[in-house]
Amino acid sequence: MATRRSVRTRATMPVASVRANGDASANAASSRRHAMVAFLASSATLTHAYASAARGLPTFECASEPTTSKSGLAYCDAVVGEGASPVKGQTIKAHYTGRLENGRVFDSSYERGSPLTFRADQVIKGWGLGILGDDDVPAMKVGGKRKLIIPADLGYGARGAGGVIPGGATLYFDVELVAIL
Repeated sequence: MATRRSVRTRATMPVASVRANGDASANAASSRRHAMVAFLASSATLTHAYASAARGLPTFECASEPTTSKSGLAYCDAVVGEGASPVKGQTIKAHYTGRLENGRVFDSSYERGSPLTFRADQVIKGWGLGILGDDDVPAMKVGGKRKLIIPADLGYGARGAGGVIPGGATLYFDVELVAIL
């Protein structure tokens, strides 16, 4: 016996009822529904990207696709710096913008108008690897701008952070190494 179910997308657009008997009109309606959901999802991501731009936040663009290290950290350099590279234990100054996968900004030193001063080995592991380098990740240099894609196990893991970063979240950072102190 065929079952019917009525489906509404997030935009509350009515979509034809779908019969489980696989007729052509049901398949067409299902295809339209999937296309609409995909469109809405991509529109939401673009909206967040445009919102970041409207907020005056830089978004780094790399000439190539990110490289994924053995640890799972993905990175690419928008600008390779020409200064020194930091080492474990040194204090650095860096500007950054952190985004979730949907493009929503959760933190930005650019919005505060001042780079963050910290030791790169005392923050989430993905930042340490992305800034200080590792066996298969080159260290950043002062003046450099790098995109970091940090998987949850190198970020805040299953617990998330502060009610702002959900558990299991992949984090997207644009990091500019301003100085080594």
